[in-house]
Amino acid sequence: MPRIDLHTHSDESDGTFTPSEVVRRAAELGLDVVALTDHDTTSGLEEASEAAREVGVELVPGVEFSAEHQATSIHVLCYWMDVSNQELQTELQRLRDDRFRRGEMMIEKLQALGFDISFERVREIAGGGNIVRPHVAQAMVEAGIVADEAEAFGRYIADGGPAHVPKHALDPLDSVDLIVRAGGVCVLAHPGMWGAQSSVPDDLIAAMAERGMVGLEVDHTDHTPEQRAIYRAMAERLGLVATGGSDCHGTRYDPIRLGTSLCDPEQFAALRARAGR
Repeated sequence: MPRIDLHTHSDESDGTFTPSEVVRRAAELGLDVVALTDHDTTSGLEEASEAAREVGVELVPGVEFSAEHQATSIHVLCYWMDVSNQELQTELQRLRDDRFRRGEMMIEKLQALGFDISFERVREIAGGGNIVRPHVAQAMVEAGIVADEAEAFGRYIADGGPAHVPKHALDPLDSVDLIVRAGGVCVLAHPGMWGAQSSVPDDLIAAMAERGMVGLEVDHTDHTPEQRAIYRAMAERLGLVATGGSDCHGTRYDPIRLGTSLCDPEQFAALRARAGR
């Protein structure tokens, strides 16, 4: 039975592995299919694709869009899109530009709180790639402000924290429209990852499905068994594909997740069919 992981990140966003390392490690772990879904960028897909051909793993090209609903972050996965689509790339660039300024403003807030921390170090950590909150969190750990990245989020940079800065993000329904126009298939990522208070509202999931969303990420590493059962039933009720993925960020956050949550092969076949691939 093929082993399929449809949610991973590289150092082109907030992972710690290069795109080729993600693919090579997937092969070493016996995965047959892996999707690279970096936040708001497709810059790692070419490198990942070349590595996939070399090691015999199927790469599903993807990206994870930043969306927001009523001040709550919502992440929307896109697969098999036309990477050259100008509207798609324009929006991704806008999201990345906003992330850069957002990082600057977070550091300014931390400095105003009396902490000795620099945005230059955040840029170094990002390695010239997309700047995301975990890069700020890592800089905070290095500066001795917090003990670990979890504390950085919990005390300072999570939504509503003293150093938090809102980001530009798409309305979830607009993200579905954009993905469809770019020839991709849309899947809502980890709808229950942040717990009951921040989970994606059921009525929004239904509205996204009606708008053209194809799948719901059911088998996610941070979903409890109870959540998986709830979202699997929801996917069936709404006619959505129940996908799965580890949300691997390399060595960031916890031990390497790659391959720890998988997509059912029959569901993957249904997703591919919906994509027309």
